[in-house]
Amino acid sequence: MEHEHSAEAIKQRLSRGPSHNYLRDWIYGGIDGSVTTFAVVSGVAGARLSSWIILVMGFANLFADGFSMAASNYLGTKAEHDDLHRLEAVENRHIDMAPDGEREEVRQIFQQKGFVGEDLSRIVQLITADRRRWVRTMLTEEYGLPYEVRSPWIAALSTFSSFLVCGLIPLLPYLFQLTHAFVISVIVTAVVFFAIGSVKSRWSTASWLRSGSATLFIGAVAAGLAYAAGVILKTFAE
Repeated sequence: MEHEHSAEAIKQRLSRGPSHNYLRDWIYGGIDGSVTTFAVVSGVAGARLSSWIILVMGFANLFADGFSMAASNYLGTKAEHDDLHRLEAVENRHIDMAPDGEREEVRQIFQQKGFVGEDLSRIVQLITADRRRWVRTMLTEEYGLPYEVRSPWIAALSTFSSFLVCGLIPLLPYLFQLTHAFVISVIVTAVVFFAIGSVKSRWSTASWLRSGSATLFIGAVAAGLAYAAGVILKTFAE
């Protein structure tokens, strides 16, 4: 069992309110950081350019693209907040202007859920007796909005931090000037891809092996394309 079901345990758990999951932001940033940074490494290595160029372009991508993704995630999540407030104002205005129509909407919503007769009338009465509950019900049932919207700051920080951590891995062999840096970079990046996919399986029904392999395959395709582009550009340059 994932949690206890005693009356006290349920009370404590529900009193904390719904929790937000920022897993998708972390995985999104981690995969993109690994893919784009290793794509830089692969492309420059394929073009047979110096390790210094790999480091310059790699770190430039690491911070610029990481910040861009974090900012985009922040603005996207902030837009969800703005839309929630907009629709909340709409519903409040409709309740003031057409309360009977809004009650009918509540009635039909729960009628479609299978409630009829006195049960349906009682539900409508209970929901519309509290304005905040009334508005929240309409936002969730009519517009499909979540009860609470995730924090744009935490979403952005999750993306940026995972982008930096995972995106730094392909650059480490060059940063420490290791022999056969490209081969080592390939190996450690493959491990990162597989690890991200394996961790992701904890929140899905797929096995850790399948999830890790799928993520590794996606990263390998992106790296292969970048390496091929570097080789082609090197050929034309000659």
